[in-house]
Amino acid sequence: MKWIVAIALVLVTAGVLVKVEGVASEIERQSSIDEAQAADAIIVLGAAEYRGKPSPVLEARLNHALFLYLKHLAPRIITTGGAGGDPVFTEGSVGRAYLAERGVPPEAIVVEREAGSTAQSVAAVVEIMRRMNLQSAVVVSDGYHIFRVKKMLESSGLKVYGSPRPSAPADRWQYFRQAIGYLLWRAGISI
Repeated sequence: MKWIVAIALVLVTAGVLVKVEGVASEIERQSSIDEAQAADAIIVLGAAEYRGKPSPVLEARLNHALFLYLKHLAPRIITTGGAGGDPVFTEGSVGRAYLAERGVPPEAIVVEREAGSTAQSVAAVVEIMRRMNLQSAVVVSDGYHIFRVKKMLESSGLKVYGSPRPSAPADRWQYFRQAIGYLLWRAGISI
């Protein structure tokens, strides 16, 4: 009887690993595809900020969003991200200030400043877009992050295009990590 349980456990584990590997491969493929095209908004996923200044990752995302905005792909930019341990600044607000300093009109920037995770950012963005009657978006983040964010936004009925910020290719672990996050989300566990 114990050997049946052991075989079942091995088969389930192997099945999960195969599924994670398959999703990680999809994420890796998506990570280098730039689908940027005309949309209602450009969404910039948050990343760390340091005392009111964007981290290098956040700055690269914001610069890429600015590039797309200046190409007139969307009339507005949505910046996301909460305080993350900083009692004064939020990632979303730092993003707004950075873009405004570079010529984006403040009224063209919508800020989500409460989220502490990708799932929370996506939920808040969906609500913002519904209130503003926006149907489509270009998502800007790191390449390994685009697949999961696109799927989450698309599940709310939005038309979503990915546009990864320019960066070096991610290591394989990033694809696996995102695959696990995506599969957990599909199972109803948001991280």
